[in-house]
Amino acid sequence: MKRNISKATLGLIGTALVVPALAITPAQANPVSERAEVAQDYDVLVVGKTTGFRHSSIDEATTAIIALGEANGFDVDVWDPPTSARNQGQPERTLPTTPFTTASDLAKYETIVFVSTVDGTNNLDPAKPTLLNQGELAAFQGYIRAGGGFAGVHAATDSMHTIPWYSELTGGGARFVSHPEQQLAVQVVEDGTHPSTGHLGETWTRFDEWYNFTQSPRDSVRVLTSLDETTYKARGGAMGADHPLSWCHNFEGARSWYTGGGHTEASYADPDFLKHLLGGIAWSAGAVSGGGNCVTWAEVDALTSELLAENGISMKAADQLTKQLDKAQELADAGLHADSADKLNAAVAQVRAHIDNNSKAYELLLGKVRDLQTWQSELQ
Repeated sequence: MKRNISKATLGLIGTALVVPALAITPAQANPVSERAEVAQDYDVLVVGKTTGFRHSSIDEATTAIIALGEANGFDVDVWDPPTSARNQGQPERTLPTTPFTTASDLAKYETIVFVSTVDGTNNLDPAKPTLLNQGELAAFQGYIRAGGGFAGVHAATDSMHTIPWYSELTGGGARFVSHPEQQLAVQVVEDGTHPSTGHLGETWTRFDEWYNFTQSPRDSVRVLTSLDETTYKARGGAMGADHPLSWCHNFEGARSWYTGGGHTEASYADPDFLKHLLGGIAWSAGAVSGGGNCVTWAEVDALTSELLAENGISMKAADQLTKQLDKAQELADAGLHADSADKLNAAVAQVRAHIDNNSKAYELLLGKVRDLQTWQSELQ
């Protein structure tokens, strides 16, 4: 992984993220951009391999990501080999052999994008081969644990159902379970501070295939957009009032981003969806920052507990910090983001007062709490 731009230089002002015109109508033909400082010259692996149902939009998604890379300074490799007479892949684009050899080999990529990688394991048959075999999965896990990035698109949650680790990576254990017919629906933009949602308004109306998931991942991830089920015919399997559709989180040292959109071929000629996709890829690659970098309340709580167990923080200090964080979350949940940010400032003071500022524990915890504070400040 190059990561040759200091994270201190990253922000929401600087070089433009550019969405090129991609076979779109004349009314949409002008390229659009969002301002964000970008680490140039990085590498992305697009995985389109399928062994189950194959989405016809995988080719369009790959084309779009290659074009986004050309416009935004990243190179794209493709892994989409033929797996059957039904799944011909992209033979003219795919790497000749699997890139999932070792974690060190995968380390050339800043992020890996899984595009609708269905493998037919949703029947939970342990004998059914998964998208990645055991050796490939081990390489992928090593890559993620070394700080690699992951971006999942649409049916990336309909793959490797028998591997719980993958379910956690894609988003808090939420897996695809069903969908109604394709139709217009309204997404509520819950977090407009992220690079993948900063260009959107309070709602986002578009036509796509809307996934239902086995569970809401909300407790484990930062929800970016959710579906308003009153705006479409959700039918069987509906999730109700809590229906996240795109999210991000930090997982085992990696940045993970997912969007449930992207079933239709037209998605990859839609400027707003392309900006959404580009923001997710660039963020997962560590090329842009924003929105508190998807640090979650649960993540900071877990870190505090871990530091307590390792004697990196005293019981008294951990208790005081937990109380500050709980109050900040309560205020955030009530929509009082400015008050939450103020409470997080108090939490920062707790960290500074009670942890040795020369320790790695201090740097890690302080950074995470500051990211929460940044997130809440930007939501005001």
